[in-house]
Amino acid sequence: DHGQPERTASMIAAGSHPDFKLLQRLPKDTVKDAEEEALTDADLKRNISVDQVRELGALFSTRPSIAPRRVVLIDALDDLEREGANALLKNLEEPPQGTIFLAISHAPGRLLPTIRSRCQTLRFDRLSDADMEDAIAAAIPGLPQQEMETLVRAGAGSPGKALSFAGSQMGELESAMHRIATEGDRTNRLRAELARSLSLKAAHGRYEAFLRRVPSFIAERAKTAPLDAAPTYLAAWEDAVALSGKAMPLNIDKQAAVLDMGRILASLAHANERAHA
Repeated sequence: DHGQPERTASMIAAGSHPDFKLLQRLPKDTVKDAEEEALTDADLKRNISVDQVRELGALFSTRPSIAPRRVVLIDALDDLEREGANALLKNLEEPPQGTIFLAISHAPGRLLPTIRSRCQTLRFDRLSDADMEDAIAAAIPGLPQQEMETLVRAGAGSPGKALSFAGSQMGELESAMHRIATEGDRTNRLRAELARSLSLKAAHGRYEAFLRRVPSFIAERAKTAPLDAAPTYLAAWEDAVALSGKAMPLNIDKQAAVLDMGRILASLAHANERAHA
């Protein structure tokens, strides 16, 4: 709104701005407003549904009310279910007049090519570790320093990504990943233990966090890996990205997915051994 940024911000925060629509994963259960800030990734539905995308029709059926343009913010495109992505594509192919789509993606390579081709990419610099700590502390006051450091590392410069790991006991997962990637787990014991723990129904949020974390974990280790091991790290990263992207949509057995991801991690240790031989 012209000259009224505070009013605009308060309306957007309250979800009452008639010219702004936020598409994001909804809570699995009805929650009170005071509880929304405490929601973790495990409390949210798996995808942004096609019905949420179709609800945009009501917004597009009228002209902008109090702003010169309408804005649709999608956080994130990666969370759209297949039908939802196809429904959104129709809007992107013929954008309603006076409408701007702002779409966040954490893995652009996994998006439908038809959606990528209709979007202009705007890349943002990663936040420093100090800024990450400030952002995380503001969202989760009183967080223990060790967990803070783990979330900062897992977030890789993105506060939203870091916060999506909150409540997943990421420190324990990081330790397990580090041990497998370092020792190689020749007896499969470490992978089997991790698979059993993450396949429990109560551990679904941690399972999802594990799948999302492994690719970036591999990318981080690749920076200090021996040069001769680079091809193995690249192949491992590609395999981890592929498995992370299909495990949930295809309902791959959890234990099988964790064991396979563990195999990918273990290949890093073998590559390091060969490079130092």
